[in-house]
Amino acid sequence: MTDTQAPDTAGTNPLAPAPVGARTAAEVVTPQLVARLTKGVVGSGTTANHTAFTGEKLADLPESAPEDVLKAFEAARAAQAVWAQVPVRRRAEVLLRFHDLLLERQGEVLDLVQLETGKARLHAHEEVQAVAVAARHYGRRATAYLRPKRHAGAVPTLTKVTELRHPRGVVGQIAPWNYPLELSVGDALPAFVAGNAVVMKPDTETCLTALWARDLLIEAGLPDGVFQVVLGEGPVVGPELVKHADYVSFTGSTRTGREVAVGAASRLVGVSLELGGKNAMLVLEDADIEKAAAGAVRACFSSAGQLCISIERLYVHESLADAFLERFAARTRAMRLGNSLAYGAEMGSLVGERQLKTVERHVQEAVAKGAKVLAGGVARPDIGPYFFEPTILDGVEESMAVCAEETFGPVVAVYRFKSEEEAVERANATPYGLNASVWTKSARRALDVASRLRTGTVNVNEGYAPAYGSAQSPMGGMKDSGLGRRHGSEGILKYTEAQTVARQRLLPMAPSLGMDDERYAAFMSRSLRLMKAFRFR
Repeated sequence: MTDTQAPDTAGTNPLAPAPVGARTAAEVVTPQLVARLTKGVVGSGTTANHTAFTGEKLADLPESAPEDVLKAFEAARAAQAVWAQVPVRRRAEVLLRFHDLLLERQGEVLDLVQLETGKARLHAHEEVQAVAVAARHYGRRATAYLRPKRHAGAVPTLTKVTELRHPRGVVGQIAPWNYPLELSVGDALPAFVAGNAVVMKPDTETCLTALWARDLLIEAGLPDGVFQVVLGEGPVVGPELVKHADYVSFTGSTRTGREVAVGAASRLVGVSLELGGKNAMLVLEDADIEKAAAGAVRACFSSAGQLCISIERLYVHESLADAFLERFAARTRAMRLGNSLAYGAEMGSLVGERQLKTVERHVQEAVAKGAKVLAGGVARPDIGPYFFEPTILDGVEESMAVCAEETFGPVVAVYRFKSEEEAVERANATPYGLNASVWTKSARRALDVASRLRTGTVNVNEGYAPAYGSAQSPMGGMKDSGLGRRHGSEGILKYTEAQTVARQRLLPMAPSLGMDDERYAAFMSRSLRLMKAFRFR
């Protein structure tokens, strides 16, 4: 694979090439590797995946039919019954061994992530970082999250209450293509340590990464039957997975998420959904514009904008808009695009033709209706079939699709505002509520503005990484951006069923000691008043 010097495009500087990598797709994805990774995948048909860098086929893969999904669940249920009996401490040790193996052999999975998604190597490394953090966190904290907990009983000293946590059984997980390591195995780790099995359907185009992670987890000590993978088209395999799962974890589009939620609700099983976003970045008048401009590049163009929590709307105070945009546009035009398996490129490719067409449609329609391109705006077939330059649009109006629709590509629309209240109101004026970014030198002001934004996470003086990387804290969306949370206590307890065990001692919860009903009711009423007076909770 090579990187190509960009041609001069209208009104912009050429984007510089990134270093050339030494490895090719054929050298990375060998028949031996594919055979090893697909061992145990239940499939009666054949499908294939392709590299985003060139569009060429990477591997032939087994394709699962509905009956294959059922077989995977049967195998997972048998394995889960045994796995659930393993002490939590020993299950957690698997995650900690996986953490070490992942860091030791990260080069292997970085190659796969790049080949399958087309992203730059540094952005692929974000996935390694996120999964290592999750493995360490749940490896260290799972015992505390899952241990039996004592609670105050109905009657002090007489009622002893213990809360137990049981695994749900077999979790059905539908993982997306854009973060094939983090949003597959990263979400599965807390399910495993909680005692569940997982049947996962990764996106076929990026499934080698998920299969590599499965292979590494088995090497770390996870029983192979506990982690089943099925491959196939979403409309075929997805409903079958929802049909058999004891709990469903889904990351993807809001439209499909609604369908998954309906299927899970019809069976009365739980579901967590991380869905779309149209995330806003607010640059307040006291922001450091140099840092904000550099941060905007990361926030808008990491993984070519194919990240649910990346920024697509940029609100800048009118007093510094011109100075900020001058710096932001200059940094954007200077970005290096590349398709090599090496560090150095600042942005890679879109994942495929569908994403490219959406990006082109949004940009071309906006320009036709009067928006101005400050940087980028064109495809780059000279580098690869799905490359598109990082793009800044000014003068975007509500009638343009890019204003409200999720682009999921390297495109950001810039808007000016006069007051903080206006910025917050406009940032909240969307059906989505996943992530936001606030830039200011005042910590107090940042917290005040963040508290008024209707998003599951808010990052101050950064785009998305601090909140997402803080694994002890919940991450997820409000409004149409989803249900439930990953990370922290919610990220593991959602994979469990809570059970309350209450033991009554000495006296029953009924009239006793010669009391009739009326005297018992009076006694309990006095007791309740006393418990309030003595501040019992």
